Amino acid sequence: MKTFLFVLLFPVAILAQTSIEKGKTYLDSKQFAKAEQELSAYVTYHSDNLEAIELLGDAYGHQKKWDKAATEYKKLVEANPNTANYHYKLGGALGMKALSVSKISALGIIGDVKTSFLKAAELDPNHIETRWALVELYMQLPGIIGGSKSKSLKYANQLENLSKVDGYLAKGYIYEYDNEPDLAEEYYLKAIKVGGSLTCYDKLTALYEKENQPEKAVSNIEAAQIKHQRNSLHYQIGKVCADYNVQLEKGERCLKVYLSNYSSKDGVPKAWANYRLAQIYKHKNDKTNALKYVNLAIAELPKIEVFLDFKEGL
Repeated sequence: MKTFLFVLLFPVAILAQTSIEKGKTYLDSKQFAKAEQELSAYVTYHSDNLEAIELLGDAYGHQKKWDKAATEYKKLVEANPNTANYHYKLGGALGMKALSVSKISALGIIGDVKTSFLKAAELDPNHIETRWALVELYMQLPGIIGGSKSKSLKYANQLENLSKVDGYLAKGYIYEYDNEPDLAEEYYLKAIKVGGSLTCYDKLTALYEKENQPEKAVSNIEAAQIKHQRNSLHYQIGKVCADYNVQLEKGERCLKVYLSNYSSKDGVPKAWANYRLAQIYKHKNDKTNALKYVNLAIAELPKIEVFLDFKEGL
């Protein structure tokens, strides 16, 4: 009898494995609609499989189907209310829904967002993503509905205890959001010193650009290039030089290096590098080369309005 039952149930086990593994593969390859289709069909007949439900919620979330994602994550919370990550994912889906609706409608959602994140933080004192979510939530909410810089800093301090880099980045974010650029710079520099990831450098570069400090931005990107040796950083240097009309020779040189070494993994299409070169030549009053490079940009991406507007203004 046991052998018979094993043979009978074995195909079902294979089906479950196949559907879940297929769903994971589709998610990993960013084929989110296919993941939804595969997992939705499976969950319909296996409503107690928490892994499949979570993956289906993820598939909905990647497609910005926030209501459906929240529905799946609620099932997880109800099935296992002591799992921090389930509360975190539910809070995230509800938070993204709040951003996609009117401010009045969002007011009715924010309480549930906060409750979910706070529960996740309570259940898992080491959950970094939840603390990041709370840092951002308390900074972005108006004070009248619970926004609080002091609460945001509380969770930034918790992050710092878990991960120095995350704590410093969180404090940099808080002070930047609160229009205290000197303090933001101080903490982003600390993050670079301790961690030194591209994310750390990118945060500081963005701050410098926001504060109209292109020379500092270029120096910071150059430091990132020395450490990480990424061709994409050549484009970033050229972009800052072109946008702010500084260090034009350096910008021109970096953009040409970017184009010479370009591969699809660099992210930014060659058209944008050609457009930045056109900007630089315009700054140098070299209309011939400005026209040459903007035409190259348009040839690759003919519908980008900023390219067309630039050419019209030459």
